[in-house]
Amino acid sequence: MSTFGSIIAGLGGIVHTLINVYIWVVIIAALLTWVRPDPTNPIVQVLYRLTEPAYSLLRRYVPTVFNGIDLAPLIIIIGLQVIDVIFVRLVYALAGAL
Repeated sequence: MSTFGSIIAGLGGIVHTLINVYIWVVIIAALLTWVRPDPTNPIVQVLYRLTEPAYSLLRRYVPTVFNGIDLAPLIIIIGLQVIDVIFVRLVYALAGAL
């Protein structure tokens, strides 16, 4: 693997890590909805600001509430996992070819 291939593989690893961190943010935000957290808490506000754009984009195109249960976090996690697997395989194949 060349130097450029190593750089591409490293960038792919960074994107993989960022996707995993966002998955954990979605999980934590979903768990926080089960308890009634203080909306003025800065951590709750940050989690809301990080997850609500993805939720609203998904809700615009797909109905996510079934029998009173919001499945938006689950759909986003599954989508991110699929994107992660496809992206990582493509990046490592590209890096190996260089």
